[in-house]
Amino acid sequence: ASSAVEPWMRLISPWRMDLLFLISGAASAFMLRRSGASAALLRERAARLLWPLLFGVLVIVPPQSYLEVVQRFAYPGNYFDFMRLYLTGYGGFCRANGACLILPTWNHLWYLPYLFVYTLLLWGALRLWPRGLERLAAAAAPALRAVGLIVVPIALLVLTRSALSGRFPATHALVGDWFLHSQYLAMFVFGAVLAMAPGLAVRMQALRWPALIGALMAWAQLVFGTVQPGANDVWQALLRVLLYSVQQWCAVVAALGFARRHLNVDAPARRYLTDAVFPVYILHQTLTILLAHALSPWSIAPGVEAVLLVAGTFAFAFLGHECVRRVRGLRPVFGLRRDSGTSLGRRDSKADLNHAPR
Repeated sequence: ASSAVEPWMRLISPWRMDLLFLISGAASAFMLRRSGASAALLRERAARLLWPLLFGVLVIVPPQSYLEVVQRFAYPGNYFDFMRLYLTGYGGFCRANGACLILPTWNHLWYLPYLFVYTLLLWGALRLWPRGLERLAAAAAPALRAVGLIVVPIALLVLTRSALSGRFPATHALVGDWFLHSQYLAMFVFGAVLAMAPGLAVRMQALRWPALIGALMAWAQLVFGTVQPGANDVWQALLRVLLYSVQQWCAVVAALGFARRHLNVDAPARRYLTDAVFPVYILHQTLTILLAHALSPWSIAPGVEAVLLVAGTFAFAFLGHECVRRVRGLRPVFGLRRDSGTSLGRRDSKADLNHAPR
């Protein structure tokens, strides 16, 4: 109905998942280092990531797929009829171009298997080389001095995007998704290195304003400038890749730098939000789609509908968290500990990037 919201979505879309994988890498490195990369920790991480994934695929995601087949393929059956097809891997919902809907699916929950595989790789590496992260951090430090902390990662992002994005479009299917792995695994590893090299966080704080300005300028040029998406001109394409990578990395540096400067304290709000982030993440996309479907008959103006969707998603997601946190049996499938103690995120966040042991 309207594309007016897209520029503001593109303000965060190039870097939000990169930041998440970077923080996940740092948290995983702290836990693996404390536990000595034990098998018990790996079992715990598997339970904390894979049970929510399984629950999500079976319970949270199916309403998204059901509404998709109703709207795109005019499916006449009810939800329970659809679930029989969903659970048996029915492959008959196909478009004219031959692309068929994959059932069952994990949709927005793709982050969980990616994070588990990356954690497994880091765990295996530390089992083979217990001091590997410290050595990698020491080797990377010279290249990341001063502006190298900005220039070197951007160069790597430009290189991987130029070489892989055209050959391996993003699928979120885990297997064969080489371009996204080149982005997210690199961020995960950098987060693990950051945990072992607290001096990098100090440099990010010092560079926070230049990084923020660089990210905003790149975004403005991509959205409002003369660089056109899909342009055939090779220089336009390279410039677009460069600007995208600048926004991608500079926004991450700015976010971490400002967080270290202004949010480097513990507080009840921080603890509550850390506990809520996993359930809100699991619920949010299904809630958005259900709300969009419910609002559709009203033909609300796009700007008003966008506000309602965003506000409604947050409201119902946090309401869902409030319900889940009180039901002991539901807590594990939403990434929370069975008791009312620390959550996955809360335990991970106890380690301070600014005072991490070398």
